[in-house]
Amino acid sequence: MSERYAVIMAGGKGERFWPLSTSKHPKQLLALVGEQPLIAQAVDRLDGLIPPKNIFVVTNADLIEATRAAAPMLPPENIVGEPIGRDTAAAVACGGALVAARDPEGVFAVLTADQVMGDLDVFKATLRGGMDLAEQNEILVTIGIQPAFPSTGFGYIEAGDNFAEAEGVRFKKAVRFVEKPDEATAQQYVETGKFYWNSGMFIWSVPTLAAAFSAHCKPMADLMDALTEYAERSEIALGMENLYPGLEKISIDYALMEKADNIVMACGTFAWDDVGSWTALESHFPKDADGNTLIGTCEQIDSKNNIIYSKDRLTAVIGAENLVVVQAEGVTLVCPKERAQDIKKLVAELSGKAQYKAVL
Repeated sequence: MSERYAVIMAGGKGERFWPLSTSKHPKQLLALVGEQPLIAQAVDRLDGLIPPKNIFVVTNADLIEATRAAAPMLPPENIVGEPIGRDTAAAVACGGALVAARDPEGVFAVLTADQVMGDLDVFKATLRGGMDLAEQNEILVTIGIQPAFPSTGFGYIEAGDNFAEAEGVRFKKAVRFVEKPDEATAQQYVETGKFYWNSGMFIWSVPTLAAAFSAHCKPMADLMDALTEYAERSEIALGMENLYPGLEKISIDYALMEKADNIVMACGTFAWDDVGSWTALESHFPKDADGNTLIGTCEQIDSKNNIIYSKDRLTAVIGAENLVVVQAEGVTLVCPKERAQDIKKLVAELSGKAQYKAVL
């Protein structure tokens, strides 16, 4: 059995958590849930499964030092930064190159830095089983999560026939990937029992990934080949600087997962949340008698079902319902909970105004 590896993608900006999450200190560097930054939690949950020397992080070039500080258990050279964002296919190709330079037959998991998980023994068993199958078969393994409710915020995977059972985990052939649905469609998906949330986690071997890129997304195959040569010379940063500007932005779902016919889905039964926006925090913190989630120094009178975050100073709310109220980094945000996804739009608008550069 060859050694096992992990690549953690940590390039997101976490704009839906503004104003706490900023370009210089994005979501994955924050201790949103738990005592440690999310990136440190992502590394720690691999303990006993993959040694730190075999864990790589792909982040933004300007976040390398901050990421190294947040995850000091990793060798500094294992944390690399993209000069510009080119979506997840390029990040996967970069991770594949880092693994290939160490082990041309290596099996590795692609994970993300901004998810929260429970039932870690089940999570590790899922990874272990997926890695065993990816070593034995030319398959692209993805992890689907048993839906807890009909979410419109996640993409879905339709599962087909059984493929195997490994480490007590069921693996099924993946029929198709579907985009985030509307509410009625999500309800239909969940009722069939065949659809799982798309977790954005994958497992494959270097040769199988390379073959899939060659068949379905040649530019990413070329990128992975070229970056492998740079990585073998310990010059991957130079390789990214040279190659990234000419790349098309494309996600790993569009580049591979919606095209390949050798995809197997692990049925993930561990607790999982991608902590996508402020409203996700309701699942991770206790509520008061009026249904408010209060984090930090907060007080309320006659207010119901709000999320109030204020670590640095007192924030008080009177007679309000179903709001997100955030005081962070010298900024106050107030918005209805159902519009929490629109915070990303607000950040985009503010980025065009020079006077707000310091708070973005």
